[in-house]
Amino acid sequence: MFDQNLLSYLNSKLPERTNFFQEMEQYAKKNHVPIMDPYSMETVLQLLRIYQPKSILEIGTAIGYSALRMTHATGSKIVTIERDEQRYEQAELNIQKANMEENVVLLKGDALELLDEVSTYGPFDCLFIDAAKGQYKRFFENFTPLLAERSLIITDNVLFKGYVYQHETENKRLQKLGQKIDHFNDWLLNQPDYHTIILPVGDGIAVSVKKSNMNDKK
Repeated sequence: MFDQNLLSYLNSKLPERTNFFQEMEQYAKKNHVPIMDPYSMETVLQLLRIYQPKSILEIGTAIGYSALRMTHATGSKIVTIERDEQRYEQAELNIQKANMEENVVLLKGDALELLDEVSTYGPFDCLFIDAAKGQYKRFFENFTPLLAERSLIITDNVLFKGYVYQHETENKRLQKLGQKIDHFNDWLLNQPDYHTIILPVGDGIAVSVKKSNMNDKK
């Protein structure tokens, strides 16, 4: 999406991660686990530092990388959900290794089936969506009611490797999913109760904030 030299330059300027987080990145690369790239992760962390949420709901734990990065950077309490058994077990292990059991609550299952349980931990100051891309609209609709009045919603992968705007591809499955995410983006950008911007960082990050008063809705 960007010139590779520019990406290399930006990545070279990132703050150095701890050995633990670098090991998680290496594990994810070796085992083909999709986690946020370091620059996208640092972008999210900067947004959180500005917004200062005390509690975050994450849909899509994977191996716990983003949850642990978020709580490490901000001290926020995280509730995170993962449905894949192997990734859930690895995330649990990583949370234990980081001694973050008090900061990170890990739930196993389909997020859309855990709404009642998740609601007991709310309200949340931030919702981070990074799970099944075809379900983004349902995640947004089902979990935003659990947010505090002043809240932040971050949705990852909304540019989906360019498939949202490059519709000509031999892979019909990716083409169809790209079109679905494109429709989600249109829907999200036109939500009357939210201001949303898409940042062309990594695989695309949508940042939504709730409009604070009726004057914003005009």
